[in-house]
Amino acid sequence: MDNRPIGVFDSGLGGLTGVRELRKRLPNENIVYFGDTGRVPYGSRSPETILQYARQDIAFLLSKDVKCIMAACGTVSSIYPAAEAAKLPVPYLGVVDAAAREAAFVTRNRRIGVIGTAATIRSRSYETVLRKLVPGVEITAQPCPLFVPLVEAGYVDHSALDKQQVTRLVIAQYLAEVREAGVDTLILGCTHYPLIKEMIGWYMGRNVTLVDPAQTAAHHLERTLSERGLKGNHEKGEAHFYVSDVPDSFAQTADLFLGEYKGGLIDQIAIDKY
Repeated sequence: MDNRPIGVFDSGLGGLTGVRELRKRLPNENIVYFGDTGRVPYGSRSPETILQYARQDIAFLLSKDVKCIMAACGTVSSIYPAAEAAKLPVPYLGVVDAAAREAAFVTRNRRIGVIGTAATIRSRSYETVLRKLVPGVEITAQPCPLFVPLVEAGYVDHSALDKQQVTRLVIAQYLAEVREAGVDTLILGCTHYPLIKEMIGWYMGRNVTLVDPAQTAAHHLERTLSERGLKGNHEKGEAHFYVSDVPDSFAQTADLFLGEYKGGLIDQIAIDKY
């Protein structure tokens, strides 16, 4: 048994979908979350800048004595080197590998779509993993840069009809080529995207399986904790949120991502110190 907290980080709000899944699966665990709201977005940055930010984010979480780290950010997971992750003093899990393995398991026709930030798609990280797992796989990748601001502005599933109509138009614009490619599996390669999962599913059709990186990563992390004897046993796990910009706007939007698992302290930190 290990009652140290789980560490989770993201460039901003999207990683909260990972926190939601972890709180659902592991209710007895404490969670420390860092959202780099002062430097969001990561998806349009250079690989060198993303790597620098990731190292600082990880250093902050390690200062909180976490027992494992989940990079709940498709962009970081695409850039952060596996060799460097292996040298960390605690287990590290990115969302790319977990989601790619799930997609490889569920595909039937070996045609897989990948959507994500510009940096995630440019890195071809999903393609690299998928080609090792699925011989002859056909991959259709598409950057969707407007999805993140739409989600953070509340243009999500179950929002007002006029907001949904805007998001549906953008989805159709981005995903037309992916749908025409005949994929039977689509990786939602950014942790913001599950909040528009129903609208994406409606456009792609019922025969296309959507792979949610937050769900798959939380499942893999739960298994890792069990295998290594690291599960905690708090009566009721709590979440503590840290941000690099003023917490007010974060607090207003966080409930959208966390749903019934909302709540927890929010503090601002100076991430450049790490």
